[in-house]
Amino acid sequence: MPEQVVLAQKDHKRDAEFTKALHGQSYKKTGLSALMAKSKDASAVASSGYFKHWDGGVTEDDEVKRLGDYSQLTHHYYNLVTDFYEYGWGSSFHFSRYYKGEAFRQATARHEHFLAHKMNLNENMKVLDVGCGVGGPGREITRFTDCEIVGLNNNDYQIERAQHYAQKYHLDHKLSYVKGDFMQMDFEKETFDAVYAIEATVHSPVLEGVYSEIYKVLKPGGVFGVYEWVMTDAYDENNAEHRKIAYGIEVGDGIPKMYKREVAEQALKNVGFKVEYEQDLADKEDEIPWYYPLSGELKYCQTFGDYFTVFRTSRLGRAITTEAVGLMEKLGLAPQGSKQVTHALEDAAVNLVEGGRQKLFTPMMLYIARKPLDAKD
Repeated sequence: MPEQVVLAQKDHKRDAEFTKALHGQSYKKTGLSALMAKSKDASAVASSGYFKHWDGGVTEDDEVKRLGDYSQLTHHYYNLVTDFYEYGWGSSFHFSRYYKGEAFRQATARHEHFLAHKMNLNENMKVLDVGCGVGGPGREITRFTDCEIVGLNNNDYQIERAQHYAQKYHLDHKLSYVKGDFMQMDFEKETFDAVYAIEATVHSPVLEGVYSEIYKVLKPGGVFGVYEWVMTDAYDENNAEHRKIAYGIEVGDGIPKMYKREVAEQALKNVGFKVEYEQDLADKEDEIPWYYPLSGELKYCQTFGDYFTVFRTSRLGRAITTEAVGLMEKLGLAPQGSKQVTHALEDAAVNLVEGGRQKLFTPMMLYIARKPLDAKD
């Protein structure tokens, strides 16, 4: 882990102008129709800005370059993949545990409810959602708990989509969204009663950086809940096969560097948190594995609607999408580089499944941590 990471320069005006040039009014559309509405020239810039970091390099120098450009790397990544995510997965960009008799969307909601339950969120709380995506989890959690949620996101396009959905579902009195880098938050100290992050802080170059910012904006006694992406204790950085799997996850998911479980736990403690609960929810010997939508095992589908969702995210479904996007690209209907994005997502999916099967990776290392009542900054 690098001892020090140079924080990204804040340039919200530049980001907003680029978002307008790239996405225009496409935030009002969904899936492939939104993709077709992009500016071809701006999309090429985003694609180049992202893929310049991914040439197969896994040396320390390669990692340092990615870590140094963490903000723009993540920003370009979500400019490129958000529409694909929503098309294949819905508006909650995370994995879940699955049970027999439970539909895909129901499992997604339960995973969000479980986090809110473990954190004891309620209607009297002001809560920060770190890395809120297009707001799917926040909408579900505010319906479940009636708490007020502020979503923090460094991607302007996702903020536009989140605001659009909040208004559409008449939740804008409970939900608001702020542009910002979670490594250098602009909130006042001790602003929030609780903070959560769902598979988002993995995009930080060093976990102490984002965890310390969360600690700062929490009130004393406040709770932080996180589903963290980590490599498990079985992962060996010096094992070539293991590193190949981790690299595949990194390149396809816009992650500067995947860290092990012990690094995340120690980072929480280093910044002052008291860890009250920790559990790898992927290591529960569930009958239906968390990665089944990516592996395309249709036998696990629980409802008729699940077949459509899981087919889109399965290997065959992804291959069809890739070729369709490639054809759209040739015809000028989709931006140049779109097929390259689908290839990266395919690489990520293959390695996520393999990491899950070998128990080298978990997307749901759950930590519930508390800022002490007597905490001093």
